[in-house]
Amino acid sequence: MNVLPYSGKRRQGAAGAGDEGKLLGIYLNDHLAGATAGTQRAAHLVRATRGSALSRALGPVAAEIAQDRTALVDLMRKVGVPTRRYKVCAGWTGEKLARLKGNGRLVRRSPLSTLLELEALRLGVEGKAAGWQSLRRLCATDERLDPVLLDRLLERARRQQATLEEWRTRQVEATLAAGAG
Repeated sequence: MNVLPYSGKRRQGAAGAGDEGKLLGIYLNDHLAGATAGTQRAAHLVRATRGSALSRALGPVAAEIAQDRTALVDLMRKVGVPTRRYKVCAGWTGEKLARLKGNGRLVRRSPLSTLLELEALRLGVEGKAAGWQSLRRLCATDERLDPVLLDRLLERARRQQATLEEWRTRQVEATLAAGAG
């Protein structure tokens, strides 16, 4: 058993043992809910903008976001954290409900929808990066976590953030600046 920094408590071997394991399970399942929503949102945005430069740029990002979700599920399995289906369902349902938000148009897609979806994805990837950073900090006290994998996932999240920010900025100019004039 290892001593956890700042807590004075000893880390239990299994993720389900002790308060630390329970909290890690909640944390990872909350991130899984977000990853589920993010995967759905990215795929939806690629489909909704099919044939555009945005769709071509986001296709690889959407694929990586799905791969990141799979990496999270694999990591959870490795550390012994069970998947909470109700949280996965909540993430999936929340993403579907978010599509119902009014966008100023009744029948067709608004350019504002694209901007808001890019912003939601950008925030989601930022949260994912924070999650990878948190897990990376635990590598010193939890040998089940792979620092090389987490570094790779964190770097990929940073690249995703850069791509999303570039396209979000373009969408701001195309949508809001055009509407202001």
